[in-house]
Amino acid sequence: MGPLIQNNMAAFFKSRHRWKRTSCFTILTRNLTGKYDYDLVVIGGGSGGLACSKEAAQLGQKVAVLDYVEPSAKGTKWGLGGTCVNVGCIPKKLMHQAALLGTAVKDARKYGWKIKDPVSHDWETMAEAVQNHVRSLNWGHRVQLKDKKVKYLNLKGSLLDEHTVRGMTKSGKESFLTAKNIVIATGGRPKYPTDIPGAMEHGITSDDIFWLKEAPGKTLVVGASYVALECAGFLTGIGQDTKVMVRSIALRGFDQQMAGLVTDHMQAYGTRFAWGCVPQRVDKLPSGALQVTWADTRTGKEETDSFDSVLWAVGRAPEAKALGLDKVGVEVNRETGKIVVGADESTSVSNIYAFGDIGEGRPELTPTAVKAGRLLARRLAGQSTQLMDYDNVATTVFTPLEYSCVGLSEEEAVGRHGQDAIEVYHAFYKPLEFTVAERDASQCYIKVVCERGGEQRILGLHYTGPNAGEVMQGFSLALRCGATLSHLKETVGIHPTCAEELTKVSITKRSGLDATVTGC
Repeated sequence: MGPLIQNNMAAFFKSRHRWKRTSCFTILTRNLTGKYDYDLVVIGGGSGGLACSKEAAQLGQKVAVLDYVEPSAKGTKWGLGGTCVNVGCIPKKLMHQAALLGTAVKDARKYGWKIKDPVSHDWETMAEAVQNHVRSLNWGHRVQLKDKKVKYLNLKGSLLDEHTVRGMTKSGKESFLTAKNIVIATGGRPKYPTDIPGAMEHGITSDDIFWLKEAPGKTLVVGASYVALECAGFLTGIGQDTKVMVRSIALRGFDQQMAGLVTDHMQAYGTRFAWGCVPQRVDKLPSGALQVTWADTRTGKEETDSFDSVLWAVGRAPEAKALGLDKVGVEVNRETGKIVVGADESTSVSNIYAFGDIGEGRPELTPTAVKAGRLLARRLAGQSTQLMDYDNVATTVFTPLEYSCVGLSEEEAVGRHGQDAIEVYHAFYKPLEFTVAERDASQCYIKVVCERGGEQRILGLHYTGPNAGEVMQGFSLALRCGATLSHLKETVGIHPTCAEELTKVSITKRSGLDATVTGC
């Protein structure tokens, strides 16, 4: 047995038995033979919950999945598939693509295309196309569940004990399901700043932006998370006057040099930023415009401006309040509201598991939830002991200049290893596509963070430029395989691409030399 398998098994058994069993009352719906209605009941029909339920069913388990969408504060609601499908990754990437096409139209003239002015964008056409695609995915998920013999129930689920789930319809009708194991995969929803008058009454969130029937117009985006910057980026790209209000820093948790490049490009691209500003109230004027008042923490002055829409992107809260966790004894982090989970996704109550965004310390990423859900299903079916590895997961921020990364940021590497124990190789490059189009490439940058000694194992890779996600996906595999700087430099690049620049890095930050790439 290899060391990796041994370590996984050791972690599995250690984690699985570290909780104290919580005694709970028994519901009469459990039949007297000790058997249950289902082997597995999953609460939450997002990407992770669906992946877990389908995997379990494929392994011979009898499975039910409960999914119910509470309308947003503005009344927006959607179908099966969770945040990613309906109000996250999918519509976001499609609207990002719409913005990229706007830039491509401008570039096209330099490449000889005769395009007559004025060129304009129609929100209704884009929104209808995006929403129709999302609806097709909703239907596809329902078909898949049926094909894989997973029982889909449009019910709001809550816990009654470690084996019993109560389902409630929109009209308040109750039903009860029993299961050998229960999995919670309810994810999270955008937060409103409840201390700001008018914020919820007049503002929208990412739960609403993708389902608007009309263009949002002049928009204030409050926040500097990846959600905030991605939304502001595509809004600017399709011609909406957009301003981002940032309290402190952008892309908290990401490499801050890379974050600066992203926002610098956005500003050059046309997005306005209000740095060090904190909103105080939102008032609706007789004209229908929204007047936002904020404090500039740098000057101490109070300022106002009017907008057609205010988009709050100030974080997400776990969808946990209606689950009845306290009644059953499932341990929750009081600060975050997320469920405390072990390495095997177990909670403090036997037979109840949680994964995805609802789990404390888990990355809020769809692919990690999907992978974790499948692995959990295999373990619960007795087919595997493999645990989810949350290290070295690549991700991409789909801003106008895309940013992708895997592994440690420079700050994290310094914090873990010390400044003298790491080496940072970097390069400013110009994508070939930008040359004829005469586009500014000032923020196109590559950073490779390595251990300074030994084989110079790569700790983190960072890239800003076109097609960032496509570039980083393959390199993330290399990192998981223990890639070193020598491995990277010995790799033959594909010419002429942006990705090949990663294989050519040779200048260190420590040297102080100019890291601008010249020639081809």
